[in-house]
Amino acid sequence: MRRLWLAAVLLGTVSAAHAADMPDLPILRGGFTDGLSKSNVNWEGFYIGGQGGYGTSDMNFKGSTKTVAAHLMSGLEMEQQQGISSWPIMGKVSVHGSGFGGFAGYNAQWEDVVYGLELSYIHGKFGGSQTDSMSRFFTLSSGYTDGVTYEGTATMAISDMGTLRARAGYAWNAFLPYVFGGVALGQANITRTAHIYGTQVNPSAAPGFTNVPFDVSATDSLNSHLIYGYSGGIGVDVMLASCLFMRAEWEYVRFSSVIDTSINTARIGLGYKF
Repeated sequence: MRRLWLAAVLLGTVSAAHAADMPDLPILRGGFTDGLSKSNVNWEGFYIGGQGGYGTSDMNFKGSTKTVAAHLMSGLEMEQQQGISSWPIMGKVSVHGSGFGGFAGYNAQWEDVVYGLELSYIHGKFGGSQTDSMSRFFTLSSGYTDGVTYEGTATMAISDMGTLRARAGYAWNAFLPYVFGGVALGQANITRTAHIYGTQVNPSAAPGFTNVPFDVSATDSLNSHLIYGYSGGIGVDVMLASCLFMRAEWEYVRFSSVIDTSINTARIGLGYKF
């Protein structure tokens, strides 16, 4: 019995000693979670990185071939009285696309507030196309009766997009959530075609000239055309190790051109801060 009591006292002493040493174990000090819980990450300085994105091009083709059709029909009675070039053909289209590129910029940091300038670039396939038509029958003041079809086709293919942004963020441990806004430039191939055809009827004309068919078309093409607009969005940078960080963001770009276009992209990237 005395031996059992002695063994119990010895075990109790050893357990107490281990308990006293346990706070020094790395796992209890957060040693395995220090990577994403750093409170002293320095975001100031130049940085560069690569990115990829997937998004949607939202385009409104309504009225995009109006000027082409108006030039084609200039001076004709049917255009003056019926405004064929203004007929409401085509509308909104959404098309998915993807691309890849890079970014580079500079951060300034004041305590937990980070702000700076950045250049972002994406090369890919964005844009879309649409074809639509409208037919009408009408009688002109001259007595002619016309059956006219106005068909329009428009295509906009954006291959390159670049934005110059101002950024503002808040450093929280190893995370840097941010917002941004700036100007956008792009390169696009834009093609617009107006095709107008039908038959003109003159009841008082001599036989053989009563029904007169017509068919005219014109195309306007802009290759490697510079488009411009503005951008805005939100994102987050995460410092992974040393100066290597990962990025996830959403960007909205609105371009002003003969075809009203906006592009929403979700992007992921990997960067290095010098």
